[in-house]
Amino acid sequence: MANGYFALVLHTHLPFVRHIEHAEFLEEEWLFEAITETYIPLIAMCDNLFSRGVGFKFTMSLTPPLLEMLSDSALQDRYEKRLIKLIELSHREVARTAGHPEHRVAVMYRDRFVAGHRIFAERCGRNLVSAFAEIQRRGNIEIMASSATHAILPLLETPGGVRAQIRIGAENYRKHFGISPRGFWLPECGYSHGLEEYLREAGVKYFLLDTHGLLFSRPRPKFGIFAPVLTQSGVAVFGRDPESSKQVWSSKEGYPGDGLYREFYRDLGYDADYEYIRPYLHGGDFRRGVGIKYHRVTGDVALHEKQLYEPQAAREKAAEHAGNFMFNREHQVRHYADALGIKPIIVAPYDAELFGHWWFEGIDFLEYLFLKLFYDQKTVIPVTLSECLAENSTLQIVEPCGSSWGAGGFFEVWVNGTNDWVYRHVHKAEERMVELACTHQSATGLVERALNQMARELLLAQASDWPFIMTTGTQVPYAQKRVRDHLNRFNRLYWEVKSSTIDEPFLRDLEAKDNIFPELSFRVYL
Repeated sequence: MANGYFALVLHTHLPFVRHIEHAEFLEEEWLFEAITETYIPLIAMCDNLFSRGVGFKFTMSLTPPLLEMLSDSALQDRYEKRLIKLIELSHREVARTAGHPEHRVAVMYRDRFVAGHRIFAERCGRNLVSAFAEIQRRGNIEIMASSATHAILPLLETPGGVRAQIRIGAENYRKHFGISPRGFWLPECGYSHGLEEYLREAGVKYFLLDTHGLLFSRPRPKFGIFAPVLTQSGVAVFGRDPESSKQVWSSKEGYPGDGLYREFYRDLGYDADYEYIRPYLHGGDFRRGVGIKYHRVTGDVALHEKQLYEPQAAREKAAEHAGNFMFNREHQVRHYADALGIKPIIVAPYDAELFGHWWFEGIDFLEYLFLKLFYDQKTVIPVTLSECLAENSTLQIVEPCGSSWGAGGFFEVWVNGTNDWVYRHVHKAEERMVELACTHQSATGLVERALNQMARELLLAQASDWPFIMTTGTQVPYAQKRVRDHLNRFNRLYWEVKSSTIDEPFLRDLEAKDNIFPELSFRVYL
């Protein structure tokens, strides 16, 4: 008999970036890199484990912006074009490095890119969502919904705005998977009292909080973070385990900082001769990473002192770390089973892009972990969160604490001196959206189209990604421009609707550019 449960949770999200009006657009690389380095390898891992009869289980979220991008035929075309260019470059690298120590690494990249294209084109039919849906139907994963555009719900202004983000998220899930979601990922685990009632209205059964969001509940949870609890609305809550999180998240104390793993920041795009690499750069205008990296972490040394990457040694280290992670979970489960008198659940949520993208060997680590959990022990059972709820029929009722999983534990990452200007404008737009939804309930034709597009522009302006980028200082001009563009488009449409002077060519252009949620009705704000 097992002593407890392990619930891996992968939060999978990227902001909606689609600029078909340009031949190439740099920020679309966020999606393309994640597909190549995280999403395709994750699908391959699931298929491999399934074919070997390994009983693996985990929960993941796929946010609506990501689902919409992965399903967009224009972005699929652009991604495949980018991947073919990488395959071409990798073949050139195999030839260039022949007889040199880098050759085995070049061969590894060529084989990965070729296999990735086969999975993308043949296994997935170019739509990765279909592959994740199939894996869910097999029972190995459970996919959660999330809010429409990853808005931090406690920072919205009106009940109608919160309800719209949640409802659109749930509807988008049904659109892509054909079933209703049981779980819901609160963006950034951002919670404030009352959100659970909106989740209940949407049919959601559970959500997750960071450790302190659950531990500081009223009353304090009897079993801490090692058992789900219930809110007054009847929606269950799981809490994040800090011990398992730290082992993976931390680049200093965690596994990803090991010297044998691939170095993220040294890339062929910067190392290669400019004329050689130029055809594979964005527009050929400036150096950037291309995803081929020949060096390993090595240690606390300058980038030019990094040593050559050894793929086999890195995979062996990933297997060793997976064994260590399992060993720690076994001891953790045994300890809390004895101390609490229950079968504890260890909930370990991570950003999915950590695995494969930031931590190149992360997908190998996960595959080894599931193999070891299946073959090497009987103490810990991997489960989805819904399966865990089914094992806990009687839950303590609590009122969780306002919280997030951002630095500091609350909301200062998204509300500070770098980005606080955003909120007065976004809040005003939210009020205006509710206003026009109420006064134009029976709108049809051009007015209805304009109101629907207003809703899209508002949702895109509300994304948590933009204030986050402003805080971290990366791609700040782009984030600021996105907020201003969406708000300017919203406000222009607002006054055109108010004055009955809608510019149809302008509206048609926005419908083509910001085409997220084509089925959206503005009446969700009623």
